[in-house]
Amino acid sequence: MTLFDAADTARALPWPALVRAIERTLADLAAGRVHAPERWVLPLAPGTHWFVMPAWLDAAGGDLAAMKLITYAAGNPARGLPAIQGDVLVLRASTGERLALLDGPTVTARRTAAVTLYAARQLAPQPVGPLLVVGTGTQALAHVTAFTEAMGIDEVWVRGRTPSSAQAFVQALHQRGIFAEVATDLPVALARCPLVVTATPAQAVCLHGQVRDDAFVAAIGAFTPQMLELDPALTRDIAARGQVVLDSSAARQEGGDLIAAGLDLAGCMALAERPPRQDQGPVLFKSCGSALWDLAAARCAVDGM
Repeated sequence: MTLFDAADTARALPWPALVRAIERTLADLAAGRVHAPERWVLPLAPGTHWFVMPAWLDAAGGDLAAMKLITYAAGNPARGLPAIQGDVLVLRASTGERLALLDGPTVTARRTAAVTLYAARQLAPQPVGPLLVVGTGTQALAHVTAFTEAMGIDEVWVRGRTPSSAQAFVQALHQRGIFAEVATDLPVALARCPLVVTATPAQAVCLHGQVRDDAFVAAIGAFTPQMLELDPALTRDIAARGQVVLDSSAARQEGGDLIAAGLDLAGCMALAERPPRQDQGPVLFKSCGSALWDLAAARCAVDGM
């Protein structure tokens, strides 16, 4: 079994190969070759949960299995610890042979951003940017990295919980050679940016107002029914003017932003259902995460071994 630390895992998941693995996994899902039960979320302690997320390909699909075992503790950043900790175990499905152990937080960050990247390429009315990112944590950085490196976005606007956190994030992006500015005026930033990503701890509304007619909004942070990033009025407005697309069917039960807005979730298409690109109206991409994407990361890493 090959052991990958965080740096090894990131190198094993380059954006082009990871997006291709996501495309292959969606095709295998449509063909009935992928199995991904709903994730189990188990309370370990107040504020800390254990996520158990299995998925596998049958023999025709590649005979590969991935089991993600991570903990999520929203209060950890205040303790100087990462909110997500754990691993992704990669196995040969037919024999149970252990092939690799990947760093769980790195897999989560990169595969989530890669799924957003895939959705933006398929659905964004104006995929050339600029990009507004709301949030200054790991997922925000992963999404900025994906959009600048793989989509050629060259202008990023940042909105943080505080001006100081936004400024610190902007400085970190500058050190990576990325042009970025603090978005002090949200309506102005929304008017300028057709690409918007919200990647916060989802403990309160972080995005409100009105987005452009050609906007692509990826809401990442709220992955349980109780979590919320988007003003429900904004969510309803996007649904009325454009379309809402889910990363997987599980988002119908887990997407707090959609549930709070009272949308008819049965009418929202998931990526596996091949939603069409619309000529008019904004797009809301609601991502809650799925073991499907961990499996895609696992096959990407194994292909490169």
